[in-house]
Formats: sequence, structure tokens, C-alpha cells
Amino acid sequence: MAPSAAHASADASPTAPPVFTRSQKVFTMTGAVLGLLLAALDQTIVATAGPAIQADLRIPASLYPWLTTSYFVASTLMVPVWGKLSDLLGRRTVLAAGILVFLAGSFLCGAARSTVALILFRAVQGLGSAALFTAALAVVADLFEPRERGKYQGLFGAMFGLSSVVGPLVGGFITDHLGWHWVFFINLPVGAVALTLVLSRMPKLKPHREARGGLDLLGAFTLSLAVVPLLLALSLGQGDGGAWAWGSWRILGLFALAAVGLVAFLRVESRAPEPLLDLKLFRLRAFSAGNAAVFIVGAAFLSGVVFLPLFMVNVVGLSATRSGLTIVPLTLGVVTGNVLSGQLVSRMGRYKALMLGSMVLLIAGFAIMGFTLTPDSTQAEVTVKMVLVGLGLGPSIPIYTMVIQNAVPPSQIGVATAAATFFRQLGMTIGVALLGTVFASTLTSELRTGMAQATDALPASVRAELRQATPGVSGEGGPTGQVFQPAEVKARLRAEFEAERRRVATTPEAQAKLDAAERQALAAVDAADRALKTAFTRGVAAVYHVAVFIAVAALLVTLLLPEQHLRGKHRPARAAEP
Repeated sequence: MAPSAAHASADASPTAPPVFTRSQKVFTMTGAVLGLLLAALDQTIVATAGPAIQADLRIPASLYPWLTTSYFVASTLMVPVWGKLSDLLGRRTVLAAGILVFLAGSFLCGAARSTVALILFRAVQGLGSAALFTAALAVVADLFEPRERGKYQGLFGAMFGLSSVVGPLVGGFITDHLGWHWVFFINLPVGAVALTLVLSRMPKLKPHREARGGLDLLGAFTLSLAVVPLLLALSLGQGDGGAWAWGSWRILGLFALAAVGLVAFLRVESRAPEPLLDLKLFRLRAFSAGNAAVFIVGAAFLSGVVFLPLFMVNVVGLSATRSGLTIVPLTLGVVTGNVLSGQLVSRMGRYKALMLGSMVLLIAGFAIMGFTLTPDSTQAEVTVKMVLVGLGLGPSIPIYTMVIQNAVPPSQIGVATAAATFFRQLGMTIGVALLGTVFASTLTSELRTGMAQATDALPASVRAELRQATPGVSGEGGPTGQVFQPAEVKARLRAEFEAERRRVATTPEAQAKLDAAERQALAAVDAADRALKTAFTRGVAAVYHVAVFIAVAALLVTLLLPEQHLRGKHRPARAAEP
């Protein structure tokens, strides 16, 4: 078939499934992968450049989290909107619009000269990234038959894993050699290539449907009323009794507003002629159970990543850079699980056994991490254990997305993909908030009970230093940003005692007292260091203990998924329709 004929059938055929040439598939997938990579890399690159940005713009500590919060809230909110628009207007239009918005936000971020401007422009980036995530994942369902979708969804999932390794390295290099502004400007040439491929070589990929109205603007408004306060509460809530503590009026007010917004959204969507999210889709067991599983797995997903570097820095003693590299084996496990699971699903034509097997691996990985971490654990030991967690997490991105896509009619694949992305991001936010509270409460309790006894024998000056360096709920050092360094403290104590020996009378009794006091002080430093390491170990272990129960819940929900044999392009969707 000539390319022009294929393009026509792909864009406009009202009756037959569209047929695409090999070159159309290759260029479309390349543009979609580049777009997805832009959004995935940006999150990790900017996180690495964060300290340099904070120092240059003199961002107050109270506003620093908003660099991430504004991006994440805008992205999560827009996912359902872009998903619906991709069903109404076509994937090419939405993907191109998303790239343009993302690049505009990137340029404005790089040119920003104030904190408020940077926070606002990060939100613009988030608006565009939602389209990149949603349209890119929906493209796979448009181009390939159900049995082939798994291996290509696996490639997209691998991009997320690779970005978590490449992003910090690239971000560090660019920040050190070019300045933090280029962390954002570097998106422009990559985005230009992606946009060129999308506009010149990608078919419209517009589902064939009879529209019953335009975009559900009232549904979008009520959704924002439900999502924005909820995400802000989860992102900004703290467990240390501060102004934004979980029980404060601000957090409780945000939760109440989110509840009102949710009720309004459900009421609007049940009556809308062209709803943003068709609530009837939840009657499909594969759709409802699949999204529930995605939500729960999302809650467990970051638990294996977010808190481990704190353990590696404060217990194993690695630098921040080397602790980040500890995640590489987990990431490689995720990438391997993504790719292999996609290939296996394509070969077998079935997916449920593979999904259950991955959940069992994840439960085992979390259990091993939770019950075998000790203050004496080494980097090599932790690295080996994290591979198992990565293999368990790997299949969760591509296969659940594929199952949800296959459960709905082709005309609603954009909405289905957006729903999977939305519930995954929502689950991640809730998971980090929940497990962060578990970590903070365990760490605080252990420090309170363990440090008092350990520091009794320390000089008053060292006790004051230790209080300054005792970490808060983030685990990243005390209020002054200091970190307790036992080797440096012991060296300083030895020097002080040596100076004291030269000042006092050199009688045997005086020397003996000084020697005993020195031994006691040095032993107290070791005890304090051990108490800190034990507190961090138990805090991180508690996170993995809770993660085990979350993974078990995901396994139970996965059991509810119906098994479908993946054959023709539309057969599973028709079979799943109510």
C-alpha cells in the first residue's frame, strides 16, 4: 500500500480498522517516545538542579517544595482533560499541543528571574506534560493490535525507569557546566525534533465516534475543585505539628473542599452528554478493577525509591550522589520487568498470571527489605535486594495500562489511558504522604527514646551540636542543615582532651581522669551514631512493612481482573462492553 493511501485510511476510514505503514508506526512511536521522554526526564533533571536554583534565586524553604508541587498538581489535573480531548480531536493534535505548551513552559522557566515566576511557569510545564503522558500511551493502542500492545507499552514504561537514572546524571552535568537555566533550555531542541515528527509523519489517530457535544467544561471545573485541594493537602501536609500538620485547619479545609468537589464532579458527570470521564466505564470489571490496582500499585511504587537514599546516606554513609546511584539496580529491574513482561504478554496472549507473579515478587521484595535491613547493612547487600523489588514493579506500568485500554471501546481509549495515568499519579501522591508519615513518626519515636540515653556522657557542646544535626521528618539533616559526623566529632574531642592534658598538672591521677573522660566521650559519640543509624533503619524498615500490605492489596484486586485472550484489534473491547 502506498503511504498516501495508508495515511488516508488511517485518518478517515469510517468502517474498517485503520492500516498503517511500517514507516508511519516507526516515526509516530519515535515522536511519542521523545515527547514522553521530555516529560519523564524533566522531573528528575529539575530535582537535581533544585539546590542550585534555590541558591541562585534565594528561594525560601517554605516555597521550595512548590517547584515540584505546582508541576505535579497541574499535570495530574490536566490528565483527564487531555485524554478526553485526544478522543475528540485526535492524538496528533493533542500530542503536538502538549509539546508546544511544555516547550513554552520550559523556555519561560529557563528565563525566569524570580521565585513566583518560576513556580508559575513550572505549572505551565505540568499542563503540557499531562498531554505527553496521556497521548503517548494512547498511541500504542491506536497503532497496534491488543496482542502486540504489551511489548510497546513496555518500552514506554522502560523510559520512565531510564529517566530516573539518566536524569540526575544529566541534570548534574548541565547544572555544573552550563548553569541551571539550561536544565530547561535543553528541552527545546529535543522537543523541536519530536514536534517535527508528530506534525509531519504522524497520522491524526482520531477515533471514529459521534460526538454528543464539546469538552465538558463544567466537569473539568468540578474536577479541579476536587483534585487541586486534595493534591495540595497531600503534598504539603506534615506530621511534625507545624502550621501545615495533618490536623491543622488548612489541611482539613483542603480535604473538605476536595470532598465537595468530588461530589459535584460525580453529579455533573452522571448528567453530561459528553462526560470528561464516562462513569459507565466503571461497570466494566476490567476497567474498574484495573484502575483500582493501578491506584494501589502507585501507592507502593515510590516507597521503594523515595526513602532508600535516606538510609544509604545516614546509615551506610554514602554521599548524596552515590546514594542516588544505589537506585540504578532497582531501575534496571523495573526496565527489565517492563520489557520482558510486554514481550511475554505478546507471545502468550494472556496477562493475568504474569501480573499475579509480579505482585508476588513485589511482596517478597518489600518483605525482604523490611525485615532484613540492619544498621550494619552494606551498599552491595541493599543493591541485590532492590533488584527483586524492581522486577516486581516493572510489569505494573505497561500491563495494567494495556488491560484498561482493552476493556473499553476504541472511541474511548484516550479516556481510559488518562484514567490509568490519573489514578497512578493519585496513588503515588497518597502513598508518599502515607508512608512519609509512617517514616517520620517512627524516626521521631526512635530518636526520642534512643538518643537521650546515648548522649548522657557527651560534653554539653557536643550534645548541642547533635541536637542541631538531628534530622527532622525529611531525614535530611537538622534545622541548620548540618549532619552529625562522628569521625569529625571524635577527632575534635581527642584534640580538646590533648590540649587539656597540656594545661593541667601532669599527675598520674589527673591523667587517669582525663583518659577515662576521653574514653567515655568517644564511646558516647559511637553510641549516638549507632542510635541515629538504628532510628533511620527502623524508620525505613517501617515503610517497607506498610508497603507489603499495600502490595498484598494490589494482589487481591488483581485477582478480580477478568482474563482476556488478546486476539483481534476490536474483539476484546466489544466483549467488554456492557
